[in-house]
Parts: sequence; C-alpha cells; structure tokens
Amino acid sequence: MIIPFEHKPQAHCESGVTSNLLRFYGLPISEPLAFGIGSGLFFAHLPFVKINGVPGTAYRIYPGQIFKNVCKRLEVTAKSETFSSVEKGMQRLKENIQQGIPTGCQVSVFYLPFLPEVFRFHFNAHNLVIHGEENNIFHVSDPVMDDKCIIAYDDLAKARFAKGTPEPKGRMYYITKVPDTLDLPMAIKLGIKQTCFFMKSPPLPWFGVNAIKFLSKQIQKYPEKLEPRKATLYLGNLIRMQEEIGTGGAGFRFLYAAFLQEAASITQNQNLGELSQTLTAIGDQWRNFAYHTARLCKARTSDVVGYKELSKQLYSIYESEKAFYNQLAKVY
Repeated sequence: MIIPFEHKPQAHCESGVTSNLLRFYGLPISEPLAFGIGSGLFFAHLPFVKINGVPGTAYRIYPGQIFKNVCKRLEVTAKSETFSSVEKGMQRLKENIQQGIPTGCQVSVFYLPFLPEVFRFHFNAHNLVIHGEENNIFHVSDPVMDDKCIIAYDDLAKARFAKGTPEPKGRMYYITKVPDTLDLPMAIKLGIKQTCFFMKSPPLPWFGVNAIKFLSKQIQKYPEKLEPRKATLYLGNLIRMQEEIGTGGAGFRFLYAAFLQEAASITQNQNLGELSQTLTAIGDQWRNFAYHTARLCKARTSDVVGYKELSKQLYSIYESEKAFYNQLAKVY
C-alpha cells in the first residue's frame, strides 16, 4: 500500500511534518504557520542534564508539542500512540498505512540510513512521515530530505524504539478529522501568547530568555572549569543544535520571523510585520555568534574571539530577545 502523499522539503522536522500532514487533508498551513501556531520557539539550557556527554540545550519546545498545539488550536482531531513492544508498534504502523493514513513518527536519526552519515548521531527527537509499506520496506517523507526515501523494517524499528533521552517508545501520530473552516487569527494569537509566556515567564534560570543570560555567564567560565577538549565539545554542541538540527538556521529565529510575516498578512496587524524584521536581525546576531564559536572550536588563526567575547555576544542576544518578547507580548 503506497499512499499518494505529497512530499515537500521543509526547514524543520516536526513543523514540516505537521504542515505536510495538514496539507494532505486539504488544509493549506505553511511550515512557518505550523511552527508559530504550535508555539515551537523556545530556549533551554540544562547543565545538569547530559546528552551524549554535554549539557542539554534546546532551541524549540519539547518533542510532540508543536503537532499537538497546532491540532488543538485549529480544531483538528488527531491521535498519538506509544508502545511498550516493538512488534506491536510496527504492526500498528502497518495497519495505519493499510487504511490509507499517512503517519508521523518520532525517531532517532542514528538509525536512518538514508541520511548522510555526518548527520547520524544519537538524537531521538526527529520526525518523519511514513506513507507506504511493501514487503517490510517503508516509504518515507522526511521533510529535511529533498526527495522521498525508503527504509527497511529493522532500521525503522531501531529508530522508533531507540534508547536515550527523549525515548521515542515507538511514538506515532496521525490526523483523524479536520474542520470545515479555520480560525487562523485566533490560532495565531494563542500561539504567540504561549511563546511569550514560555520565553518571558519561567522564574528558573534554565528556561526562556533567562537561560540565554545564564548560558552567557557559563561560557565565560568554560576555560577555568573544563579541559580544552570538553570546552570545545560544549561549544560545538551549542552551534550544532542552533544551526544543523533542522532549525532553518539561527535557532529557529528565521523560521519564527517568517511566521510573524505571514501572521501580519493574515491578521492585518502591521506590528507583527515590524517584529518579524526585528527577529530577523536577532537571527543575524545568533548567526554571528555561531560563526565566531565555530572558529574558536576549529582553532582558526584569524578572526577568532575568546570565551569572554562569546559571552558578551550571547548576553547582547539576551538583551535583544528580552526586548523583543516584551514588544511581542503587547500585540495581544
């Protein structure tokens, strides 16, 4: 059974899967809209949670929440399932395909042979769509790939049931019913309000804009607290998560700016258009931070700044983002 599913490459996996699934059911929701309505933008730095030996850093909301938020705010009925058994999880996926239901799956990129080897590491929060199966060969629409792919049963089973944080547990999700009409202005409003709350309000130093400030201070201490190799690994992971893990660049800032631009057109609110430009400029700050961090990691001999300068750059980003979210919160 091969479902005629339209594959469209996207900037990010979960928002891309969400957009592609909605379009399959006739709802023309772009990826930026899915990301913004789903309140995908976030920031967290958890020095006490080690992932692959380095502190956990996230530039987006936790896995699964974008799809859940979008469906709730657009009044789309959807279902999500996890499994304790590999066999049961794979059988349920096959059943969905036989019923003509394209199905999103949360997987580890380490076990996806169609990805370039450089991108295959232990990261368990990747998302893709399974839209066909023949003789234990599954047809895949992975939004970070240019074209559709295939994957064998055993590889997909390993990817869906990989161990580690977060553990996918075979999670699959799919749409069961869509509404006749969409209230996009209300969905946009709800998405923006939650993003502002998550970025502005957590009283702990590890979440939201406070975490950017916290991390800027941590970076300044790296040369004193860490061995040179470990300090490089810590910095390298920051920019890998920012620029390479399906973010569309600058830790999702450009993607969210695109959402604000589209939202301005839908709601006829020019403030959102102006804030889109502001966030694009902040995205440029993140890109500049990544550039200098990468040169320090690679021990380049020119145009290199030290840890203190990187700390100052990140603190400047904190100040820009704090002002940005204060302005965005005033729109609604």
